[in-house]
Amino acid sequence: MSSTLRNRAAAPIEVLSGKNAIAEDEPLLDVPAFTPPSFSVKDLLDAIPKHCWERSALKSSFYLVVELLVIAGLFVAASSIDGAFGPHGSLLAGTPGSVAKWAAWAGYWWWQGLFMTGAHECGHQAFSSSKSLNNGLGLVLHSLLLVPYHSWRISHARHHAGTGHTDRDEVFVPRTRAERGAKAKGQGIKKTIGLQEVEEVLEDVPIYRLASVIVQQLLGWPLHLTINASGQHRYPAWTNHFNPNAIFFDKRHRNQVIVSDIGLLVTCAILHYVRLQVGWAGLIKYYGIPYICVNHWLVMITYLQHTDPIIPHYRPSQWTFPRGALSTMDRNLLGPIGPYILHGICETHVSHHIASKIPHYNAWEATEALKQLLGPHYLHTDENMFVSLWESARRCRFVDEDEEIVFYKDAYGNVARRVELAEKLVDSGVDFQEEEIE
Repeated sequence: MSSTLRNRAAAPIEVLSGKNAIAEDEPLLDVPAFTPPSFSVKDLLDAIPKHCWERSALKSSFYLVVELLVIAGLFVAASSIDGAFGPHGSLLAGTPGSVAKWAAWAGYWWWQGLFMTGAHECGHQAFSSSKSLNNGLGLVLHSLLLVPYHSWRISHARHHAGTGHTDRDEVFVPRTRAERGAKAKGQGIKKTIGLQEVEEVLEDVPIYRLASVIVQQLLGWPLHLTINASGQHRYPAWTNHFNPNAIFFDKRHRNQVIVSDIGLLVTCAILHYVRLQVGWAGLIKYYGIPYICVNHWLVMITYLQHTDPIIPHYRPSQWTFPRGALSTMDRNLLGPIGPYILHGICETHVSHHIASKIPHYNAWEATEALKQLLGPHYLHTDENMFVSLWESARRCRFVDEDEEIVFYKDAYGNVARRVELAEKLVDSGVDFQEEEIE
């Protein structure tokens, strides 16, 4: 894998921002043109070497066992922190001991949160060729993270089947100008708070934007599960992943949703037992804060995979499965952390959307092969992801209602790409991911 990492560096994507961005009431001739891709599903799949599709339960289990051993080792190490460090620590006492104690806990939360962010491949049947094994493991692992496995698996498969589709995608769906309350000519976003109208020109109020990012990172994932935050705005109020009758489930899914809910109840019972043993403080330190860290990584990774000023989104008339699959971006997560701890979930996401059953250890080769076919349609950047998080939150505010292919605009109406339509559409691929929705 190390050789792959050395070879994957590419020229950075040039993105217009600040004074270089073009406001909507100015000519767009200087904005880089975007021609929608015209690949067929066959084009994309044929570019991937056949052996990349091979799934090995043994190899996948090896990665899983290593991660579980690390998680257990971190837990055991953390159980010694309070005794070793602190005002009366056995290894370091006094003020230095207290500083070392919280530094050690911070290290535990950081690394435990990273290693607990996994199990994604089970829901795509990429862990092995056995659906029973994949779903059984997926149910256990996701339930331990308070995620309703089948409910997430079904809605996530719908996301893969409709990525980049303004009316069918399931997560981080762009809001329109009207929904954001933006004025007509790039004069900022107008919000109403009680009876008071406030002009929030977000670029000029970074503290407001920072607060929004913090809320998104801390609460975005549970809010998506419970009230469909960032999901399809056309869904009924209080759409959630726990209700077997929710709009994204049908009759064949209802028993699976109930099983997922039971899995969460079992986990809650386990956590209650742990609380009785170690108290609320212990539960929060050992599980609660790493759980929040997992939510942070999940939200940041998913948000940046599908939110950027240069990522297109398509209205129904212009959407095809290949176009949607390519409406995502490969990024690097903190040097070796993304490739080695999170198995390239950020670095190989384009290939994952084209062929989600390819296991992570083969996705690197699939990515390299696809890059040769895709050329400029392969979106990627090595920009620090925390920088990208801030830039996307600041610049990706709304899309226009009257365009068939849309790019995010900032609060002033600045845009980073203009569209030059292709001649024809091919391969909608609407049913391409249907097997995962079963």
